[in-house]
Amino acid sequence: MAVTLDKDAYYRRVKRLYSNWRKGEDEYANVDAIVVSVGVDEEIVYAKSTALQTWLFGYELTDTVMVFCDDKIIFMASKKKVEFLKQIANTKGNENANGAPAITLLIREKNESNKSSFDKMIEAIKESKNGKKIGVFSKDKFPGEFMKSWNDCLNKEGFDKIDISAVVAYTIAVKEDGELNLMKKAASITSEVFNKFFKERVMEIVDADEKVRHSKLAESVEKAIEEKKYLAGADPSTVEMCYPPIIQSGGNYNLKFSVVSDKNHMHFGAITCAMGIRFKSYCSNLVRTLMVDPSQEVQENYNFLLQLQEELLKELRHGVKISDVYNAIMDVIKKQKPELLNKITKNLGFGMGIEFREGSLVINSKNQYKLKKGMVFSINLGFSDLTNKEGKKPEEKTYALFIGDTVLVDEDGPATVLTSVKKKVKNVGIFLKNEDEEEEEEEKDEAEDLLGRGSRAALLTERTRNEMTAEEKRRAHQKELAAQLNEEAKRRLTEQKGEQQIQKARKSNVSYKNPSLMPKEPHIREMKIYIDKKYETVIMPVFGIATPFHIATIKNISMSVEGDYTYLRINFYCPGSALGRNEGNIFPNPEATFVKEITYRASNMKAPGEQTVPALNLQNAFRIIKEVQKRYKTREAEEKEKEGIVKQDSLVINLNRSNPKLKDLYIRPNIAQKRMQGSLEAHVNGFRFTSVRGDKVDILYNNIKHALFQPCDGEMIIVLHFHLKNAIMFGKKRHTDVQFYTEVGEITTDLGKHQHMHDRDDLYAEQMEREMRHKLKTAFKNFIEKVEALTKEELEFEVPFRDLGFNGAPYRSTCLLQPTSSALVNATEWPPFVVTLDEVELIHFERVQFHLKNFDMVIVYKDYSKKVTMINAIPVASLDPIKEWLNSCDLKYTEGVQSLNWTKIMKTIVDDPEGFFEQGGWSFLEPEGEGSDAEEGDSESEIEDETFNPSEDDYEEEEEDSDEDYSSEAEESDYSKESLGTEEESGKDWDELEEEARKADRESRYEEEEEQSRSMSRKRKASVHSSGRGSHRGSRQSSAPPKKKRK
Repeated sequence: MAVTLDKDAYYRRVKRLYSNWRKGEDEYANVDAIVVSVGVDEEIVYAKSTALQTWLFGYELTDTVMVFCDDKIIFMASKKKVEFLKQIANTKGNENANGAPAITLLIREKNESNKSSFDKMIEAIKESKNGKKIGVFSKDKFPGEFMKSWNDCLNKEGFDKIDISAVVAYTIAVKEDGELNLMKKAASITSEVFNKFFKERVMEIVDADEKVRHSKLAESVEKAIEEKKYLAGADPSTVEMCYPPIIQSGGNYNLKFSVVSDKNHMHFGAITCAMGIRFKSYCSNLVRTLMVDPSQEVQENYNFLLQLQEELLKELRHGVKISDVYNAIMDVIKKQKPELLNKITKNLGFGMGIEFREGSLVINSKNQYKLKKGMVFSINLGFSDLTNKEGKKPEEKTYALFIGDTVLVDEDGPATVLTSVKKKVKNVGIFLKNEDEEEEEEEKDEAEDLLGRGSRAALLTERTRNEMTAEEKRRAHQKELAAQLNEEAKRRLTEQKGEQQIQKARKSNVSYKNPSLMPKEPHIREMKIYIDKKYETVIMPVFGIATPFHIATIKNISMSVEGDYTYLRINFYCPGSALGRNEGNIFPNPEATFVKEITYRASNMKAPGEQTVPALNLQNAFRIIKEVQKRYKTREAEEKEKEGIVKQDSLVINLNRSNPKLKDLYIRPNIAQKRMQGSLEAHVNGFRFTSVRGDKVDILYNNIKHALFQPCDGEMIIVLHFHLKNAIMFGKKRHTDVQFYTEVGEITTDLGKHQHMHDRDDLYAEQMEREMRHKLKTAFKNFIEKVEALTKEELEFEVPFRDLGFNGAPYRSTCLLQPTSSALVNATEWPPFVVTLDEVELIHFERVQFHLKNFDMVIVYKDYSKKVTMINAIPVASLDPIKEWLNSCDLKYTEGVQSLNWTKIMKTIVDDPEGFFEQGGWSFLEPEGEGSDAEEGDSESEIEDETFNPSEDDYEEEEEDSDEDYSSEAEESDYSKESLGTEEESGKDWDELEEEARKADRESRYEEEEEQSRSMSRKRKASVHSSGRGSHRGSRQSSAPPKKKRK
């Protein structure tokens, strides 16, 4: 027979069976021999007898009798099966080598009585120990002639039969590594089918409001396992369902695994789904409840169920009694929600392996067996017959919640979950938009289309009134936030006081610690310039004495040739000389005397008898100094990069081949000059990126502040971006942002080809690109799900909300900035932009004016020593959505028309925090008339006036600019003062206002001049008023654009 048998596994397992039998615990104690007979019955899926065969041989052997005696084993089977079993039928020579008893093989004849073989087996039973009591699996009863004749033969002899199902089950319950791998694979296939098929299908049904029967949906799940795409790479022939999937909803729930999905239509409430997949004879199980628009009470009960499951996982440890596990969970319910005690499922799960449900390892109050490391359980907790107070229809009034997972018992610590399907409310809740709201919106739109202009105006006023209330709500919330902001900031700054930063002094470089280290070169004796590369020192003759200068003291050098002479000029660093922007300006001993520059001159003419010209020394010196300087500066730059780098833990490599892995990715920033592809692999405590050249970059999970996944919707690349807590070094630079990406589709377009919308090639290329995008998105999502499961969701990837995105220029170019749940990011352009919302103190909008198309956004951080972040050129249309988003994130925002000098503002605050908050703190940014500023108009401090208010001249210049801006527009905007300005006319509509503007133009020149003078005096008042408050408030006073001056 071509089928092979794993001999090592057989010997290991038979020895385990015999050693437990010889220990004589429980039922094993009374047994003299064990008899296992297996017949043929297609209907029996799970039986102890077949499970034992699968465990020992890896296959089920029908019409086979196995007799385990004290010193030998007898197998009786058909000719073909005996051929198969010969692989383990050991001769006497190697009997002791593997420690298993000798095997006797008997061939079953089909049409004969087999009496002689039966007699041999009965003789062997009688010789084994006392030969009276036999261990059997009493529940297993197989039909067929062969089984009947063998059972009759046994019964004649009058042996006492003892059921050993439980003890054998306990023996085979502890799984070996190979078995665990099969069970993990089975669990991963179950998870894939649930996530990729079942959950998606239910969402489609709910979205499309389809009527689908439970039984039909269950059948579609069974068909899905025939498709390779849902099987995580497994061969479909090795995969089968443990039981038909059970889908229940609409008030009829039975939380058992023996029930069948009924023919009722699926109801959009609590939908329980139980499914288990068997891979190469090993089972797995998964139960989830999907909830459509769950009420608050349903969500609370569900969260309590999750909490119970967490407690259960903690209790499942090696050596703990199963009944103690059950009682611990019941105690939690009694303490926290005693009303649910009679609603919980009768047991909390059962042991699982080759058999789906191990009856002797059920988690209930009576089970005295102890848990062992390596056991696998299907844990299932549920509440049934719960009442939904908000339910109106009969099917809505009763609901059930049911969750279950396949878990592995560990040595200590909680059990490991093998079915990694997310189960938080946000993952299993389907929240629908209220239909009434949608209908209202549709009716409103229809009404607008049908009604005339007058009615539309009325509708518009109604709408603006509603919008105003939204704005008012925002303002009220912002007022609360302003008070909190000032209090928290004040407390924080007083705590930080005294932690002043010490400015770093310039490093003092000593060339030689003592004179004996000076080189004894002939150049030095000859009073020439000599460069000592070892000590990075230039030795120059000064007044006839060789004087060493460290390379760090040299600022720059220049060489020039004038006539017969070469000049070498060396400039040194000294107090007062302009240093680099970030270099410390403090010298170790500034009182010393400094040399500022030295110039050497040498002749270009060769003296008689000399081999070289004297100027050669200067030329060589110039070249070597430049070289040494470059090397020194490179090293210093590297050291500076390494400064403050936090030492990371080492990456723990998982040698398992099934690690989550993404191939063909590029890394940004590049490791080398040229970009290189590589693969990203998730290990025990971090990621490792390995390039094709062999460079490695390690990123630890505990060093990741934000993990972002930017899908390729509307983008040319798909990105995994990591924003780190502490910078890491690679490519000789430090980086806090590292991203891995791959390009989607072509970034170039072939302009040579004649463009036509019906071009077949183009349509094909588009279709290919769509498929590629879908493929990449799926690969990245799978990777992310696996990593989240591996890290037990400690590392969670955030996806930016594209709908909330807005354009802005944080650096040089405009890009799409998108909020995530905890940050504002742009990961597609380089350099990336990531701002953590928890670190933000407040947001200020600058240049918010009627006539400007864009505004700027300033992000002020809670750490006032950190430079503020500016985002420029945001379109004015994004202002309201940004405000709405910030308000929902509880972030304070303010706005003004001026650009402020933030460096000066932050310095003022850091220098005197108490003073700043005494004078109202951040309220200076509020526009006039909001908050408490209205009354305290003139009482603001002089410091603030100095810091935040531009001079009167600046203000007038700005007014003139705005005049020009307005007057450059079309003639229509050339209104008279009344057209927008007066209070009593604010209710007029645009046509009337335009008509009045035309009349005003026709009036006499005298009246026009008078009007001009009135508008000028009004402007002057506004500017006078602004002088006490900050110009951006003053400009808010004029309620109309300034009138155009006529020549």
